[in-house]
Amino acid sequence: MTHILIIIIYLAFISLGLPDSLLGAAWPTMHGEFGVPISYAGAVSMIIAGGTIVSSLFSDRLTRRLGAGRVTAISVATTAVALFGFSGAHAYWMLLLWAVPYGLGAGSVDAALNNYVALHYASRHMSWLHCFWGVGATVGPAIMGAAITGGLHWNGGYRIIGVMQLALTAILVISLPLWKTRADEGKDGRSGRVLTLRQIVAIPGAKAAMLSFFCYCSLEQTAGLWASTFLVLRWGVSAEQAATLAGLFFLGITAGRAAGGFATFKLNDTQMVQLGMGLILVGLLLLLLPLGRTAAMVGFVVVGVGCAPVYPSLIHATPDHFGADRSQAVIGVQMASAYLGTCLMPPLFGLIANALSVSLLPLYLSVLLVLMGVSHAALRRSAERK
Repeated sequence: MTHILIIIIYLAFISLGLPDSLLGAAWPTMHGEFGVPISYAGAVSMIIAGGTIVSSLFSDRLTRRLGAGRVTAISVATTAVALFGFSGAHAYWMLLLWAVPYGLGAGSVDAALNNYVALHYASRHMSWLHCFWGVGATVGPAIMGAAITGGLHWNGGYRIIGVMQLALTAILVISLPLWKTRADEGKDGRSGRVLTLRQIVAIPGAKAAMLSFFCYCSLEQTAGLWASTFLVLRWGVSAEQAATLAGLFFLGITAGRAAGGFATFKLNDTQMVQLGMGLILVGLLLLLLPLGRTAAMVGFVVVGVGCAPVYPSLIHATPDHFGADRSQAVIGVQMASAYLGTCLMPPLFGLIANALSVSLLPLYLSVLLVLMGVSHAALRRSAERK
């Protein structure tokens, strides 16, 4: 039964990744159809991220009340409904409306599943599970690109992913007895007491952890959202080709996490984060230097490979940094911080790109990388003092 449950969790991580990369892949086509500037993707992304912030902050309470299984099933179903809403949108304001459930469906399940795996599985499993998120994030743009080039348009791409989410919802509902068994064993994060936001932030090291997640997800999501547009406007790649090429970034994350699971046999969580940041730096240099479109595409892959170990290693270290009894609450706030970065920083770059140039993307990402390195160093110092 335990093996069946972990397979279902793998599928749930694929579900988390599938919708995340769709907007960036489809936006070069969508913004022209709706007659809005390219920067308007930022508003949609901001609303989605805002929903995830809200649901992340309530994840501790929801998981304790409903259990990780029910939270996961309800969240995936909510995302499926939102995807069908996107597929039927015929005006920009409808995207803004459906972005609300789009975001609400992601936050709680992300925090609940991450805490569950951090408590019960080795670091390599966290890396491999997030590799499956990368599978979803890589498949998403590929499906969108195929839908656009195959005549189904971007609407068809969203509709296909919505059907996949509905199928996973059915699997999750059928699997609920397995989650209930784990709950009966007291192993699904429902024990302990609920902490207030003020109490969580006051924990030593919590602020540094929150800033680390803010910077990481700002970097990852800004790169993912604007990769297609960067390739189109900076290097003259066609919109259809760019939708597929954007998946290279997420392919880098996927491959990196697959390999990272094996690297954890030799490296601890801190070393994995440092390795990732070093690779991100290499990828950004390829994007910064005027080496042509091939180098730019390789750069996005290298940045993706560098992103691979950072998020799962930071998550997996949370129970060690803050204690198993507080990990669900801390992870919920970390997720909220991550999505706050997703909410604010990609749209901010959209404004910069609209006012100046999309070519500034590599420089923007470099600033986020420096801030992430500083905050992670502060988190390490706080953990060492305990």
